[in-house]
Amino acid sequence: MLITRSADGTEVRAYDEGRGPAIVMLGAGLDDGTRCAKAAACLAPRFRVLRPHRRQYRLDLKPDPRLGGAPCTIAEEVEDALAVVRAVGAPAVLFGHSDGGVVALEALAASPASFAGAVIFEPAAVIGPPLSGADGHILTQARAALAAGRPGKAMAVFLRGTVGLPGWQATLAGLAIGVAPKYRRLVPAQIDSLEALDRLGVRLDVYATIQTPAVLLNGDRSPAHLVERLDAIERVMPHTERVVMRGRDHGADLKHPEEVAQIIENLADKVLHHSG
Repeated sequence: MLITRSADGTEVRAYDEGRGPAIVMLGAGLDDGTRCAKAAACLAPRFRVLRPHRRQYRLDLKPDPRLGGAPCTIAEEVEDALAVVRAVGAPAVLFGHSDGGVVALEALAASPASFAGAVIFEPAAVIGPPLSGADGHILTQARAALAAGRPGKAMAVFLRGTVGLPGWQATLAGLAIGVAPKYRRLVPAQIDSLEALDRLGVRLDVYATIQTPAVLLNGDRSPAHLVERLDAIERVMPHTERVVMRGRDHGADLKHPEEVAQIIENLADKVLHHSG
């Protein structure tokens, strides 16, 4: 485990494995830092892989972990990622997925010299109306469910309204998450993340300034709105390559970690000129 400090003094923790050029992996929601473990294991024979336990999902930093309602900012998560890079030495290759993909994009914009390249997997970026709806009703309903002690319902609201799952599927997934202790306790943090993303807003003009080579990654079975968000980013970022995983969806990092790892490794070999 790598332990370092962010710009505001907050302790940053990252799983640390392997040796070689650095790859920093920012996982998707409901992540306690372990989500990318299988993909990281594929990369560790050739690279030093760091998986930060993202601040948004650090329950030890939440005033009331059961309710959420105290989202850290995306900018704070960016500073945490940059602290990890400083601790191991730049430049690193960056991987970001879903809300972690937004943190990755913001990190590329904030500190170009820190990164040699990036793989951005279906970032949950705001490109128009807020993710929680124009009137914020998704966030309001999810917060109400948390206050009532029903994290499974809160997750179902999020999955239906923001992720775009059909109602029956969102309900079943919410129930499953609500009864799994590991994920149940992270639901308030997922709702905090939704609020943080909406507060960040549309940042396409910022992403247009990113000069770092980047692979924009999606599955052809992922929700359409995630592909549309990636399309919007592809239109503005100047140095990108689009990669589509056939027969894969938003959970490809869990279901097919070796495939995601290979895409990251291919980019790393290009931008780091690493062989060995």
